[in-house]
Amino acid sequence: MTMRLSVGFLSARLLVLVLLALAGTASQAASQSDATVVYLVRHSERAEDGSDDPPTSAEGRERSALVASMLADANLTQIHTTDLKRTRQTGTPTAEAAGIDFMLYDPGDLQGFADELKSTPGRHLVLGHSNTTPQMVTALGGDPGSDIEEMEYDRFYIVTLTDAGASSDSLRRSVRRLGSTSL
Repeated sequence: MTMRLSVGFLSARLLVLVLLALAGTASQAASQSDATVVYLVRHSERAEDGSDDPPTSAEGRERSALVASMLADANLTQIHTTDLKRTRQTGTPTAEAAGIDFMLYDPGDLQGFADELKSTPGRHLVLGHSNTTPQMVTALGGDPGSDIEEMEYDRFYIVTLTDAGASSDSLRRSVRRLGSTSL
């Protein structure tokens, strides 16, 4: 059966799932005070404008605001993005709310960037792409699960790094388009 659900309902359900995962990650991090927490998301939906660097769409802007609300209490210390409109626009609401400037990273050197994150304490948001975000989770020592599909924009990773190693969680709703789901 297919049901149409409102953006607000889906956003609230996704927010509850993320907050529960954040609580688990936060308690894990609290018990290991030297933990570095890395949140990783793919950029939001893009507006196909025929260019090599399209901006986010209206749906993408809604999802970007949702990411900001999900991370409002995460005490982010750094936000990392590639130098493309869609990743920067996805992170803009979070950066503005946290008062943090973007730090650019090279998606062609994910292992080097992962090594940098491993040696930089704090709470990081990493904005990437369908082909780089799972690779980044792996480079940090986490388990990305399956590949991110072309039209999948709702996967949210949390990787906690400690002296003992890495643990990772992935949150995902079966949402093909913001506002609709298959039940």
